[in-house]
Amino acid sequence: MQRRHGGFVSRSAEKEEKVYRRPLLQRLDPSSVVVFRALHLGDMLCAVPALRALRAALPRAHIALVGLPWAQQFADRFDTYVDEFIAFPGHPLLPEQPVRQEALAHFYTHLCTRQFALALQLHGSGDVSNDIVSGFGAQTMAGFCRGDAVVRDRTVLFPYPEIGAEPERLLSLMEQMGAPSTGVDLEFPLSRQDEDEWRASGLGKTLVPGEYMCIHPGARKRDKCWPAHLFADVGDRLAAEFGLKVVLTGSAEEADLTAEVADRMHHKPLDAAAPISIGAMAVLMRDARLLLCNDTGVSHIAAGLKLKSVVVFSKADIARWAPLDRHMHRCIWDPGAERAHVVLQHARALLSGTAPSRQRSVGLWPYW
Repeated sequence: MQRRHGGFVSRSAEKEEKVYRRPLLQRLDPSSVVVFRALHLGDMLCAVPALRALRAALPRAHIALVGLPWAQQFADRFDTYVDEFIAFPGHPLLPEQPVRQEALAHFYTHLCTRQFALALQLHGSGDVSNDIVSGFGAQTMAGFCRGDAVVRDRTVLFPYPEIGAEPERLLSLMEQMGAPSTGVDLEFPLSRQDEDEWRASGLGKTLVPGEYMCIHPGARKRDKCWPAHLFADVGDRLAAEFGLKVVLTGSAEEADLTAEVADRMHHKPLDAAAPISIGAMAVLMRDARLLLCNDTGVSHIAAGLKLKSVVVFSKADIARWAPLDRHMHRCIWDPGAERAHVVLQHARALLSGTAPSRQRSVGLWPYW
């Protein structure tokens, strides 16, 4: 027996306490993990550093991702970190997709039957998602929660960080669980299939790598799009000053936006809005000199590709969703569409390799 704080504890109890203080992943060494993050492209790309850290901590574990049905392609692209994808049928309190009521019973029954060693809630503060993940039937659950930490036999929840960039917030969970640091850089690996699809589209046959810039005027939510005439004006000025071809990117559903920008430009752009995949569009972006876009998923693709970008914000939390490299990616807060001159200034600086004008940027770092 050993004395502690005026009382006695057995050596076995002391040993158990020391074991319990070890990080969760070291204590469990789980053979299987199911991760819940049912969100759209940009949100998923922000989770890549956390998934990379999880894989580094558990190189032999089977890692399954539960996400929105579209994210099968995300899991395929990041198959170094994700072994399996399971489509989430939705929840009434999560707005990302309608609930497929007929699929709910099978979804939860299937997950419970799998008996994953660890269920990881990577879907925010846990206000709704903790209840969802607790229904997966895993042996242990971990994630974020509001308020104080929760530590029970089968549940470990850490206080949700209310500040910081999204990749850093998610990575902090991994660090508290004992995963080694693997950095916060985003990735966007390109495949031979991406290359072949882009080449087969024929859209880029006249483009020379390094001699064009991309403008992406759309976003999943149209109410946060910068006006078309401002994209057109900035594109015209940069085309004239730097001798660049302007390429308008977007999905087939955004063709009306790219057409409006094209109609307003004096320098005829290449309108590449087409029914091509995200991967094929990323091949196009990879060889560009610059991306100008709204706060949307392509800004995180640019971060993953190490493509310089100017990102216009109007609604979202800029501190949370801005790319982390403030020199390569310039994020401009412009909800009133009144700061095209600042957007142009930073685009010029990125293209010329100079710092933005001190006179016009003073007091606005790290965002403009």
